[in-house]
Amino acid sequence: MESITIQDYAIHFKSECYKALNSYLDTSNFSKMFVLVDTNTHQHCLSYFLSQINAPQNIEIIEIEAGEANKTIDTCTGVWNALSELSGDRKSLIINLGGGVVTDLGGFVASCFKRGIKFINVPTSLLAMVDASVGGKTGVDLGTLKNQIGVMSFSEMVLVDTKYLETLPQNEMRSGLAEMLKHGLIQDEAYWHKMTDLSQFTLDDLDQLIYESILIKKNVVTQDPNENGLRKTLNYGHTLGHAIESYCLSNPKKETLLHGEAIAIGMVLATYISYKQLNFPEAKLHQIKQTIRDMYGLVELTNGDYQEIIELLKFDKKNTHGNINFVLLEDIGTCKIDCKVENSLILEAFAYYKA
Repeated sequence: MESITIQDYAIHFKSECYKALNSYLDTSNFSKMFVLVDTNTHQHCLSYFLSQINAPQNIEIIEIEAGEANKTIDTCTGVWNALSELSGDRKSLIINLGGGVVTDLGGFVASCFKRGIKFINVPTSLLAMVDASVGGKTGVDLGTLKNQIGVMSFSEMVLVDTKYLETLPQNEMRSGLAEMLKHGLIQDEAYWHKMTDLSQFTLDDLDQLIYESILIKKNVVTQDPNENGLRKTLNYGHTLGHAIESYCLSNPKKETLLHGEAIAIGMVLATYISYKQLNFPEAKLHQIKQTIRDMYGLVELTNGDYQEIIELLKFDKKNTHGNINFVLLEDIGTCKIDCKVENSLILEAFAYYKA
């Protein structure tokens, strides 16, 4: 697969990944190299990764606990302390080997340490491959509020090797599929239809779908790198999805949802709101709901949960001047940004999701 160039870095695929990385390491003079992993990627991915690279010196491994609950400033402080204790300096390199938590947090750590050192992302989850490692967003959560602290900072390169997906649990695969579904809904109806029929797909098919998904995001980010307009469409389903994710993280009575599981709910809700507010086609609404229901099942949310979820909307990053801004669809592939939505319509959407 041909590498994809975005901003000042490239995304490499399959066999090209390690050729590109080894060439980069051979021609760079890093004082220290660090690999950031979590407890899962340390066990399942690190040995394979190390076997693929020709490191010019010893590599230090820094491990964090796995899971969204650890995507915090406290975790960053622990990593910064480890970098300092291991003699990291401004000519050091961090390689982030993991899912979205590791790549988001690791990019943020690198961007702030010594006022910025270079980093490379090696996403090991489907979600990180198609979303978290593309576009330069780094950061951490503020308590259970998603991605409130962060900076825009681009990695030196991204390596997408689908061999890592062999170690991924099914629920993590489904989490990544949600972002791919979203890419189809906001940009490409033909791609959406490919994503709705995965019953016969092979690993080669998955490689191609990942490649196309990254191309969709790349094309959006290239046109609007600073999220002034078009890039906001990548947040489709995320306004309510992030609120649902945060609510379930903070409520011990609720099952914690993976990012994609929450975004899948958010997309059903946003599509219903689009139907009511922008005349999105009703038949397509029902098909989207059924596709997502078939993939993700029904998450139990009660009337008592809805108001607390709505209260969390005020923390959404797209909000301006006290307004909650939704991304909605006029049709598949046609978005409208900065839409205002009444709470009564949000409650209607929850009822539709549950019906």
